Amino acid sequence: MRDNVKSGALTEVTFYILLSLYSPKHGYAVMQFIEEKTGGRLLLGAGTLYGALNSMQEKGWIELFGDSEGRKKEYLITVKGKEIAEKELIRLRELVDIASGIVGGTL
Repeated sequence: MRDNVKSGALTEVTFYILLSLYSPKHGYAVMQFIEEKTGGRLLLGAGTLYGALNSMQEKGWIELFGDSEGRKKEYLITVKGKEIAEKELIRLRELVDIASGIVGGTL
Protein backbone atom coordinates (compact mmCIF):
# COMPACT_ATOMS: atom_id res chain seq x y z
CA MET A 1 0.00 0.00 0.00
CA ARG A 2 1.69 3.17 -1.18
CA ASP A 3 -0.10 5.87 0.74
CA ASN A 4 1.72 9.16 1.12
CA VAL A 5 0.80 10.04 4.69
CA LYS A 6 2.99 13.16 4.77
CA SER A 7 1.12 14.84 1.93
CA GLY A 8 -2.17 13.19 2.83
CA ALA A 9 -2.55 11.40 -0.51
CA LEU A 10 -4.12 7.98 -0.15
CA THR A 11 -4.58 5.33 -2.77
CA GLU A 12 -8.13 5.10 -4.03
CA VAL A 13 -8.51 1.63 -2.55
CA THR A 14 -7.31 2.77 0.88
CA PHE A 15 -9.74 5.68 0.87
CA TYR A 16 -12.66 3.41 -0.07
CA ILE A 17 -11.73 0.91 2.64
CA LEU A 18 -11.67 3.66 5.25
CA LEU A 19 -15.02 4.98 4.03
CA SER A 20 -16.54 1.53 4.15
CA LEU A 21 -15.52 1.09 7.78
CA TYR A 22 -17.48 4.03 9.20
CA SER A 23 -19.79 1.17 10.17
CA PRO A 24 -18.43 -2.25 11.22
CA LYS A 25 -17.85 -4.67 8.36
CA HIS A 26 -16.11 -7.95 7.71
CA GLY A 27 -13.78 -8.28 4.75
CA TYR A 28 -16.31 -9.57 2.25
CA ALA A 29 -18.70 -6.72 3.11
CA VAL A 30 -15.86 -4.23 2.49
CA MET A 31 -15.29 -5.80 -0.93
CA GLN A 32 -19.02 -5.57 -1.72
CA PHE A 33 -19.18 -1.93 -0.56
CA ILE A 34 -16.30 -0.93 -2.85
CA GLU A 35 -17.68 -2.85 -5.83
CA GLU A 36 -21.12 -1.29 -5.34
CA LYS A 37 -19.90 2.29 -4.79
CA THR A 38 -17.62 2.16 -7.86
CA GLY A 39 -20.13 0.41 -10.11
CA GLY A 40 -17.77 -2.54 -10.41
CA ARG A 41 -14.82 -0.40 -11.52
CA LEU A 42 -12.80 -1.48 -8.49
CA LEU A 43 -12.77 -5.16 -7.60
CA LEU A 44 -10.54 -6.23 -4.73
CA GLY A 45 -9.05 -9.65 -4.37
CA ALA A 46 -8.92 -11.18 -0.91
CA GLY A 47 -5.12 -10.94 -0.73
CA THR A 48 -5.13 -7.25 -1.60
CA LEU A 49 -7.93 -6.49 0.83
CA TYR A 50 -6.52 -8.38 3.80
CA GLY A 51 -3.03 -7.00 3.18
CA ALA A 52 -4.50 -3.48 3.23
CA LEU A 53 -6.59 -4.21 6.34
CA ASN A 54 -3.51 -5.51 8.18
CA SER A 55 -1.48 -2.47 7.16
CA MET A 56 -4.21 -0.05 8.23
CA GLN A 57 -4.60 -1.89 11.51
CA GLU A 58 -0.85 -1.58 12.15
CA LYS A 59 -1.07 2.18 11.44
CA GLY A 60 -3.94 2.51 13.91
CA TRP A 61 -6.43 3.63 11.24
CA ILE A 62 -8.80 0.71 11.83
CA GLU A 63 -9.36 -1.79 14.61
CA LEU A 64 -11.12 -5.06 15.21
CA PHE A 65 -14.72 -4.57 16.25
CA GLY A 66 -16.58 -6.58 18.86
CA ASP A 67 -15.96 -10.27 19.32
CA SER A 68 -13.71 -11.00 16.36
CA GLU A 69 -12.68 -14.46 17.46
CA GLY A 70 -14.51 -16.27 14.65
CA ARG A 71 -13.76 -16.54 10.95
CA LYS A 72 -15.50 -13.28 10.07
CA LYS A 73 -13.52 -10.56 11.76
CA GLU A 74 -15.21 -7.19 11.70
CA TYR A 75 -13.29 -3.95 11.43
CA LEU A 76 -14.14 -0.35 12.31
CA ILE A 77 -12.40 2.92 11.51
CA THR A 78 -10.63 4.60 14.46
CA VAL A 79 -10.50 8.28 15.36
CA LYS A 80 -7.06 8.43 13.72
CA GLY A 81 -8.48 6.73 10.61
CA LYS A 82 -11.29 9.29 10.45
CA GLU A 83 -8.73 12.11 10.61
CA ILE A 84 -6.84 10.53 7.71
CA ALA A 85 -10.07 10.12 5.67
CA GLU A 86 -11.13 13.71 6.37
CA LYS A 87 -7.72 15.06 5.29
CA GLU A 88 -8.01 13.06 2.07
CA LEU A 89 -11.49 14.46 1.42
CA ILE A 90 -10.15 18.01 1.84
CA ARG A 91 -7.26 17.21 -0.53
CA LEU A 92 -9.62 15.76 -3.14
CA ARG A 93 -12.00 18.73 -2.92
CA GLU A 94 -9.07 21.09 -3.46
CA LEU A 95 -7.96 19.05 -6.47
CA VAL A 96 -11.48 19.10 -7.96
CA ASP A 97 -11.79 22.87 -7.37
CA ILE A 98 -8.49 23.56 -9.14
CA ALA A 99 -9.24 21.16 -11.99
CA SER A 100 -12.77 22.57 -12.44
CA GLY A 101 -11.34 26.07 -12.73
CA ILE A 102 -8.91 24.97 -15.42
CA VAL A 103 -10.91 22.38 -17.35
CA GLY A 104 -14.25 24.09 -16.81
CA GLY A 105 -12.82 27.31 -18.20
CA THR A 106 -11.82 25.63 -21.45
CA LEU A 107 -15.15 23.97 -22.24
